[in-house]
Amino acid sequence: MFLNLSSSFQQQLLHCFFTAAFFFFFFFFFVIVLAIQSCRCLPSSITVGDDDFYPGGSFHANPMDSGLLFSVGSCMDVYCPPRKRSRITAPYIFREDKLEVDNRPSIDVLPDECLFEILRRLPGGQERGACARVSKRWLMLLSSIRRTEICPRKSSQSLNESSKLDKELTAPVSDDVEMISAEDRELGSDGYLTRCLEGKKATDISLAAIAVGTSSRGGLGKLSIRESSSSRGVTNLGISKIAHGCPSLRVLSLWNVSAVGDGGLLEIAQGCHMLEKLDLCQCPSISDKGLIAIAENCPNLTALTVESCAKIGNESLQAIGRFCPKLQSISIKDCPLVGDQGVAGLLSSSTSILSKIKLQSLYITDFSLAVIGHYGKAITSLILGGLQNVSEKGFWVMGNAKGLQALMSLTITSCRGITDVSLEAMGKGCPNLKQMCLRKCCFVSDNGLIAFAKAAGSLESLQLEECNRVTQLGVIGSLSNCGSKLKSLSLVKCMGIKDIVVGAPMLSPCYSLRSLSIRNCPGFGSASMAMVGKLCPQLHHVDLSGLDGITDAGLLPLLESCEAGLAKVNLSGCSNLTDEVVLAMARLHGETLELLNLDGCRKITDASLVAIADNCLLLNDLDLSKCAITDSGIAALSCGEKLNLQILSVSGCSKVSNKSMPSLCKLGKTLLGLNLQHCNKISSSSVELLMESLWRCDILF
Repeated sequence: MFLNLSSSFQQQLLHCFFTAAFFFFFFFFFVIVLAIQSCRCLPSSITVGDDDFYPGGSFHANPMDSGLLFSVGSCMDVYCPPRKRSRITAPYIFREDKLEVDNRPSIDVLPDECLFEILRRLPGGQERGACARVSKRWLMLLSSIRRTEICPRKSSQSLNESSKLDKELTAPVSDDVEMISAEDRELGSDGYLTRCLEGKKATDISLAAIAVGTSSRGGLGKLSIRESSSSRGVTNLGISKIAHGCPSLRVLSLWNVSAVGDGGLLEIAQGCHMLEKLDLCQCPSISDKGLIAIAENCPNLTALTVESCAKIGNESLQAIGRFCPKLQSISIKDCPLVGDQGVAGLLSSSTSILSKIKLQSLYITDFSLAVIGHYGKAITSLILGGLQNVSEKGFWVMGNAKGLQALMSLTITSCRGITDVSLEAMGKGCPNLKQMCLRKCCFVSDNGLIAFAKAAGSLESLQLEECNRVTQLGVIGSLSNCGSKLKSLSLVKCMGIKDIVVGAPMLSPCYSLRSLSIRNCPGFGSASMAMVGKLCPQLHHVDLSGLDGITDAGLLPLLESCEAGLAKVNLSGCSNLTDEVVLAMARLHGETLELLNLDGCRKITDASLVAIADNCLLLNDLDLSKCAITDSGIAALSCGEKLNLQILSVSGCSKVSNKSMPSLCKLGKTLLGLNLQHCNKISSSSVELLMESLWRCDILF
């Protein structure tokens, strides 16, 4: 492998070799002479194996060891120690009773220490990259060289000048540490490159190659390792290679890397002081010790994510709070050792600028939420989930502490402490709250929701998921009392909503609402839809997917009350809607409609396509999957002179056949995506011809 390198590069390597090997010359000379003399005097019955003769040193420093010296012949005495000594590799071959010298040139006989000195004197990144491809041994040695240990390029014109060689040999190593070439310093400080290793590709060898390869190409800025094998995957050794060769590393993500422990993080802390973001997920071998080292050595840390790390607890979070003044985002999930002390340590610092906090599945109590309420003056985004030990009092105190003045986004999931009382307190205590999301909050009812809508005057987006105590009255009351800033309302799987006709008093419309999403709420029917539609005259986006209970009578009032014009409508799964709805939509909103999803509306026929072709000039995304359309409908759609469709799906339309190919070709002038999956009457040969014609369109079949 060494002979395959270019002659000029060989000359540079030989120069580096003579420079470093000078120190080892006399040592090897003594070993070789002693080995030759010993083997010549050995009788033929003695076998050379693992018990080699001990070379060098005092024969018997201890007088008691003099008995270990005995004679094996007339030529010399041999000293046998009471322990084994590792064999020193040398270019000699034992053949029977003679020792023959292997005259083939090889640099691999050098020990790692000598080869390390040679490789660290390579002049540039190109040469180091070439050497890294010689063997795994060379690669691992190169990757262990720190950037500060690389010697500069010599300015001498002749490699054979002995005076220059002597100066280089006698120069102290400490001087070489400071002498890094300007070229390498510039290339290694940018940190723009990104590397991601997953599964079997995540090994120590791969990390070593990244450390060597990126050093001369701008430096490594982001490294992500996911699902590494526990047997042959990434270990502390591989992480140390990155720490040695990539001081520009700013973002490190370790997901499901069980073999990396505190040793790896210690190396990162010592070698990557520019680290800004650290993501640790399912790393069972990393404890407080490693994270404390990061805190003490990486003051630029701005974001930290810790998930399912069983050994990380309060001590490391307190260190993060003390030593990382630039920390802006923290996410902790499913860490059993993290408690109130850790959360308090993160927030209680007077210099804390934490703006994003995410706490999920932790054993914290009301005390932590009280700390957040008092000290979270810089918090703009707060996510709390699965906090089973937090009661109504904790959320009430957090809201009434008046410390969350800057909070703009709040998400609460599966927290029993969220009730009507605490929800109202949160609305009053967060005057700048714009986005509110409640998931699986089973104790929130209509009264709490309406009270929150009245208190949160800046609210722009409200999302409720699986809040089963909220009914039709709560939704209508929230829309009527939310103020003038609410732009988006989303209801998902709220099973408490029942389609009951209620004689409600005169309610003021919500003119600010632009987006209405009601998905998979089986009790939400035509009566509820008609009432909500009258309260929302300025809607642009409507998503009613999964509401198989609504009919034309429920949706038509909404279509007629929308004054601004609908742009995006999703009616997937509304199996009881007919062509009447599509005809009204095309007539009333054809000039603004851009997206229409009719997936699963089995009562939609070709009549709807005729109306769409004539009226929907801006429509670019149309989904007709599993509708009752035929080839005639596709032909009518293709006749729309001003239609500008880019995405079309007719998946599962069993009545569409090969006869539609000419019409699809005509539509293909503007199409970028076409879905023909599960169209049983369309043959593969027809699709192949269509692909040749519509080469710029992505066709699924």
